[in-house]
Amino acid sequence: MRNVIDVLQERGFIEAMTSEEVRQLTEKPVVVYCGFDPTADSLHLGNLVSIMGLAWFQKFGHTPIAIVGGATGMIGDPSGKSVERQLLDEATIQTNLKGIRKNLETVIDFQSKDTKAMILNNFDWFKTFSYVTFLRDVGKLFRLGPMLAKESVKTRMNSEEGMSYTEFSYQLLQGFDFLHLFENYCVTIQLGGSDQWGNITAGTDLIRKVHGKSAYGITWPLITRSDGQKFGKSEKGAVWLSPEKLSAYEFYQYLIRVTDEDTIKMMRMLTFMEMDEIRRYEKMMKEPNYVPNTSQKRLAEEITRLVHGEEGLKTAIKVTEGVAPGSNARLDAEVLESLAQDMPSIELGSNDVLNKKLIDLLVEIGLQPSKGEARRIIRNGGVYINNQKIEDENCSIGDNHLISNRLILIAAGKKNKMLIRIKGI
Repeated sequence: MRNVIDVLQERGFIEAMTSEEVRQLTEKPVVVYCGFDPTADSLHLGNLVSIMGLAWFQKFGHTPIAIVGGATGMIGDPSGKSVERQLLDEATIQTNLKGIRKNLETVIDFQSKDTKAMILNNFDWFKTFSYVTFLRDVGKLFRLGPMLAKESVKTRMNSEEGMSYTEFSYQLLQGFDFLHLFENYCVTIQLGGSDQWGNITAGTDLIRKVHGKSAYGITWPLITRSDGQKFGKSEKGAVWLSPEKLSAYEFYQYLIRVTDEDTIKMMRMLTFMEMDEIRRYEKMMKEPNYVPNTSQKRLAEEITRLVHGEEGLKTAIKVTEGVAPGSNARLDAEVLESLAQDMPSIELGSNDVLNKKLIDLLVEIGLQPSKGEARRIIRNGGVYINNQKIEDENCSIGDNHLISNRLILIAAGKKNKMLIRIKGI
């Protein structure tokens, strides 16, 4: 039987391990953990890498623990950050924890008999510490030399922003997390992105000092898109995993528009697709008769199903087909109302819509940044009203454009669509 480390390496998941002993250790069931910052009430697509890391370990018979940093979230991890984070209060963190738990439960099995996953909040053990007690019992075990040598610390120390003592202390907190989990939950491996290397080794060093035993860390590469943007970010912001913050349709649309280069990388790291199938798509994309977007559709289906479930995927496909510019899909009020909650929409008064120039409306509802851009996209055949192409740049919205006298679907290019509801009708 293959080892989980072999599978993760084949999929490009592993950038570094604290020791090659990890491979031998994982021949038997182990307990692993990964931390998540409670900075919002939802995780985003970039966090899915961490979730998948835990899920792969669980598939191979290991027990995953997700740590949501109720305590560390009040401090803020300086790793990979150029400025200090805004500190969160306890009430906000508690709200965020609930949303994050829902995200984790969509991918990781919390009902498994033998490898049942757990979510823990590190505030539960830090709240028992006084400042003096923590300095005496934990702080004395850290040395300034190694702490200052951490890459995240050096980067911030050399920046204009500098680094607060609060942030500098963060590695003590995460290091103690690992020690606490080692002692109370038999955790021997911590997972994280490559920017977490310093925090992970702070924990392995602490465990060795306290118990004279080995613990291990595994990091994966930080993923950026081929255009250099941060993974999980779109032009509209974060690609959230929670349907309350981003509909299954919009989530699906983000994935279906990724580049060919990013598609294969995302298949390897964000799906459970077999590598043979992924290699088949990689080969297919280089063939002259390849139909564009075939791989993206497969990727979008797989990840949307994983995050939003089968029903979420069905809805995303239904909306995509229903609002495709130029499609033959029959648009009536019933269809549009059923799609409304899964796509961007706005409610306007009839005076704000009827007899208004399309160019002006496109700018007012945010589908175009300026009238000049709106005029240009109409000239290029990129604007549709109710799936019908509009070629007249002087077009005004009339009663004939309303579906059931109250709805209009406007698209500007393939990406941007808006359903307009007329108030009071």
